[in-house]
Amino acid sequence: MVREFEGKTEKEAIDNAVAELGLERDEFDVEVLDTQKSGFLGMQKKVRIRVHITDDSAYAGQYDPENDFEHAIVDFIENLTTKMGFAATAQIVYREKDKIGVRLDSEHSSILIGRKGKNLDALQLLANVVAGRLDHSEIKIVIDSENYRSRREESLVRLAEKVGDQVKRSGTSRLLEPMNPFERRLIHTALANIEGIETKSEGEGLYKQVRVSCTGHPHR
Repeated sequence: MVREFEGKTEKEAIDNAVAELGLERDEFDVEVLDTQKSGFLGMQKKVRIRVHITDDSAYAGQYDPENDFEHAIVDFIENLTTKMGFAATAQIVYREKDKIGVRLDSEHSSILIGRKGKNLDALQLLANVVAGRLDHSEIKIVIDSENYRSRREESLVRLAEKVGDQVKRSGTSRLLEPMNPFERRLIHTALANIEGIETKSEGEGLYKQVRVSCTGHPHR
């Protein structure tokens, strides 16, 4: 099995791999892919690594449901995807105090993810509705497939930096594509500490747009 991870340093990237996979450091090999600098002044360093897990049976990043609630969530997701005609296996890959991560493995992953992750978001929303009906509304169910959410997060951070740079140089404002709350929060966070740039969400409903504006010049 091969997975990719990132961090500000090689050590941080490896620590991220250890935390997500639930493995000890000596249970996988690390290949450093590249080191990038980003941000307006190139001050933000990012190291990307590829993790090679030699024995899939040792992969502890998959957990069996440990209670009735987790069994119910996994069964719901698998039954739903089967009824959709795109059967998937649901695996619990991490547990936090108020969050459970579920990974979908399927030959139909691209369809289950959907354009810009909208099908994945819909599945996740339904799973959280079920969690609420099971009296566990305090636990958020996060559904991913093919590591889409990590890749999407990286793409959005790069987009935010690029647009922020353009807006700051031109003095104009830019309205980004509609995004879900988590994606909008990534944009806001990525640009929060950039002097002369402000962001705000516009629109109604779940998928709002983020406007990136320059505070140092009038909008044109």
